Amino acid sequence: MKCIICKNGETEKGLTTVALTRNDFIIVFKNVPADICSNCGEKYFDEETTRELLKNAEVSKNTGAELDIREFKAA
Repeated sequence: MKCIICKNGETEKGLTTVALTRNDFIIVFKNVPADICSNCGEKYFDEETTRELLKNAEVSKNTGAELDIREFKAA
């Protein structure tokens, strides 16, 4: 698909790192599948991946962790 940010690049399947923050909590997911713009690097995640990222982040936050780094694993 054409990138909606730069309007020049085409997205390609790839893996990326995602960092999510909420107040003093930070979680980093490695090797997250995404469509990545070949021109500007903007990342697009499908609905299932987004749902898994947010669910896993909430579970980790509820353990009392302040920083968590994980390998992404889809359910």
